[in-house]
Amino acid sequence: MASITIRNLDDTLKQRLRIRAAEHGRSMEEEVREILRRSVGRSPSRANLGEAIHQRFAALGGAEVDLPPREPMPEPPRFD
Repeated sequence: MASITIRNLDDTLKQRLRIRAAEHGRSMEEEVREILRRSVGRSPSRANLGEAIHQRFAALGGAEVDLPPREPMPEPPRFD
């Protein structure tokens, strides 16, 4: 297993991390591992573009669009 050292960590951020770890019942080190697993560890999703757009904007709500009624296709032109 690899290890990393993080220097110059803001005291406020460290305190928030300590509180978050305590809330989840784990050490600060394990909390950081979990944060990294969740944010970096997952492979990019191969969802289709429409689904990705829907997921991004779903929380904003939808829009009601009045669609005109469909009409029958016109006859193609005749060239005789």
